[in-house]
Amino acid sequence: MILDNIALISIVFLIAFFIAVFALYEKKAISTKQIALIATLSAISGIMRIPFAGLPNIQPSTFFILVSGYVFGPATGFMVGLLSPLVTNMFIGQGPWTVWQMLAWGLCGLSSSFAHYIPKRFFKIGFSLYAFLWGFLFDYIMNLWHWLFFIKPLTLASFVLTYASSFYFDIMHAIGNFAFSWFLVKDIVKILSRFKDRLYFKRI
Repeated sequence: MILDNIALISIVFLIAFFIAVFALYEKKAISTKQIALIATLSAISGIMRIPFAGLPNIQPSTFFILVSGYVFGPATGFMVGLLSPLVTNMFIGQGPWTVWQMLAWGLCGLSSSFAHYIPKRFFKIGFSLYAFLWGFLFDYIMNLWHWLFFIKPLTLASFVLTYASSFYFDIMHAIGNFAFSWFLVKDIVKILSRFKDRLYFKRI
């Protein structure tokens, strides 16, 4: 019985989790500048996705969320990841997938702190490979949503088949992330870092 309703339970749990996150974040001593920053980065991330909506799973939002977290801190990256799908899905379409996208992109932004372990001389290739990896990780989270909501019965065989059948879309997301990072990451990091230093933002 619980397995039959697990899709609905997951939505309720994620919504409750996000409400708790927003409530806790509101209590933190953050400036209005940082709130405006998160809103601006989320809007940019969401809007970047719209021109690529017609292409098979090419999503620059993943790359931009990673860069945002790398420059401004994992907590900022997490919040940008949470808010980005709310922005972009106003144009593409809201649905139960939105909260799962919020989870996936939120974790993506939060994980950006690991990019600071990449040696400077290997930063371009290292960050590009990390973004490539997140193309798969994001889609694996979204594949779980698809499996829970649309696949019956929920068995190990159907789980494996769901993930195997999505490989083409997963690899397209990963390749897109790698390309965006390879050609843009140094310039975007430089622009955002200059913006951060000029306006005295602290990494959170």
